[in-house]
Amino acid sequence: MQLAKVLGSVVATQKHESLAGVRLLLIQPQDENGEPDGDAIVAADPLQAGAGEIVEWTTGREAALALPVTFSPVDASVVRIVDHAWSDRKYMDGGR
Repeated sequence: MQLAKVLGSVVATQKHESLAGVRLLLIQPQDENGEPDGDAIVAADPLQAGAGEIVEWTTGREAALALPVTFSPVDASVVRIVDHAWSDRKYMDGGR
């Protein structure tokens, strides 16, 4: 499971037609301790997650399968909004 924190929305003046109505989010991947893990990325968001929320995301072909039009040119998508997550070391609140 890949978790990330939503940093905010991304505005695109032009998008592929298959992404009409799909928001783009800037998300910060997190490690098992809830700390930033690498650079922030842009992900398609069919679920309407909000800033500060914890989400699960995926890449590859599965990223497009999460969207209404499954043949979309995306590299990453939000697939789940997480209410709560924890590891042996830390509890994370999903912001809801």
